[in-house]
This record gives sequence, structure tokens and C-alpha cells, in this order.
Amino acid sequence: MTPAAVPRPSVVGSLGFLTMNLAVGIIGFTVVVTLFAVGVGTAVVWVGLPVLALAILLSRGGARLERARVYAMLDTHIDLPYSALPEENRWRARVKDVNTYRDALYFLLMLPVGIAEFTVVVTLWSTSLGLVFLPLFYRWLPEGEFRVFDWDRPWVVVDSIPDAVPFALAGVVLLGLTVLVTRGLGRAHARFARALLGPARSLA
Repeated sequence: MTPAAVPRPSVVGSLGFLTMNLAVGIIGFTVVVTLFAVGVGTAVVWVGLPVLALAILLSRGGARLERARVYAMLDTHIDLPYSALPEENRWRARVKDVNTYRDALYFLLMLPVGIAEFTVVVTLWSTSLGLVFLPLFYRWLPEGEFRVFDWDRPWVVVDSIPDAVPFALAGVVLLGLTVLVTRGLGRAHARFARALLGPARSLA
């Protein structure tokens, strides 16, 4: 497999990964922005230097965890991009390493990316499965029926199995599309992660 090749992740792995991305995006974005902002803002009085050091350590440590998560759930290996640290001035080497800031950028972008991915997969899976199983559970809905759009003036009322079957068939079609979209998003995220968290050659 060439360095730029990305295998096709499983549906289960992709689904689990993408649904986790909302939490990862919120936590990663909050930690990175808070620590770097506080560190830079207070660096002039030296208080910010330990905060910046913590921000660097957490960015690089979080990136290592993210590479492991991508490998475990998306079946994509990401090589470490860091050069070996020198015997002296190790902190200066970390600060000057562009990969430190690529790690931080990944977590900054994970907020909008994670929100979008979570929204898409949760909406598609809940809608498609809801339609597929509508013939089984419509009778337990309020008033024993499923109403499309406006509850008071519905376009369609489903109150029998024959009425629910067309929706179930549509759900099967949508479920197939959902599987394709989930795997596609998983593979796209693997490429995104490799581009920012891997060596520079991964961009080729």
C-alpha cells in the first residue's frame, strides 16, 4: 500500500468514529483555543509559558490518540511526522516543529467537521431505520398512527401495515444510501486526518 492509499473502512467502524467526532471536536477545540489563547495572552509576564507548554503537550498527545483512533476504527495507519528530539533544547525543537501546529489545526477544524459528520450520519441512520421499522412501531405512536409533516393537517396518515409498507421500502433504499455515505465519510475523514496528522508526504 502506498503512503497516500487509504483502505475502505467498515461501516461499523466509520459509524462509531463519526458519531464520536462531535465530542472530540468540542473537547479538542475548547482545549486548544483556551490554552493557546491564555498562554499567548500571558506570555509577556511569563505565566503563559507553562500554559503554552501544556498546550503543546496536549496537542501532540491528543494527536497521537487520534492517530490510534483512526487506525483502530478506520483501518488507516498514520505515520508519526515528528523528527527525533535533540539532546538539548528539546522544548525549542517542539516549538519550532511545524507538526505541532498541524496537530493543533486538526483539533481546531474538528469542531465544524465533527458537527457536520455527526449531524449527517445521525440524521441519515435515524431516518432510514425509522422508515424501515415503521410497520412495527407505528401503532405505538400517539393515537396509533404516523403523520407526515403537519400533525394537525397531515399530508399522509399511516395507521395500517399496508400504509406503512411503501415507507419501509423507501427506508430500505435510504438505508443503502446511508451505508455508502457513512463509509464515504469515514474514508474522507481518514484522508483528512492523514493530511494533517501524518508526514508532509501524505499531502501528495
